[in-house]
Amino acid sequence: MTITLLLSALLIFLMRITDVSIGTLRIIMLVRGKRREAGLLGFFESLVWLLAAGQVLTNLDSPLKIIAYAGGYATGTMFGSTIERWLAMGKTLMRIVAPVNSPQVAEALRNAGFYVTVVNAAGRDGEVRIAFSVIPRKRIPEALKLVSEINPRAFVTFEETTMAELRAAPASGMRK
Repeated sequence: MTITLLLSALLIFLMRITDVSIGTLRIIMLVRGKRREAGLLGFFESLVWLLAAGQVLTNLDSPLKIIAYAGGYATGTMFGSTIERWLAMGKTLMRIVAPVNSPQVAEALRNAGFYVTVVNAAGRDGEVRIAFSVIPRKRIPEALKLVSEINPRAFVTFEETTMAELRAAPASGMRK
């Protein structure tokens, strides 16, 4: 093995990490309805992929380059999802279920700047209150800390949200 081969394999590995990480972010942008950003990321993803694939496909007799290519893909998958968690883009629905007679968290969440809607419901073991709040993903730790301080036995779930695009009705009124 020469230093040139090792450097070439390292470059392939790093390019694959880059293009797969970009691809992960591109898919997230698509899911969130950010088409322009997804398109721009797709351009760079395919450009880097083409450069990496070209390095491997011109030397299929180099097992090290092939392993670097596959290893970069696997590492890029993990790294891309880690980047997405760091960025914590978008909003999530936080759902808190707690018995009616247990400490309620809605007021504390409101005081912290969260919007909260509370509904009464019937659970397996009796009456419960369900608090709903759509929060920025970056504020999940803050919201969870508040809930756990007030009612550590509350059942908390999170659900990804997508904003609906509401179209205004035509100016001429309703169609017949």
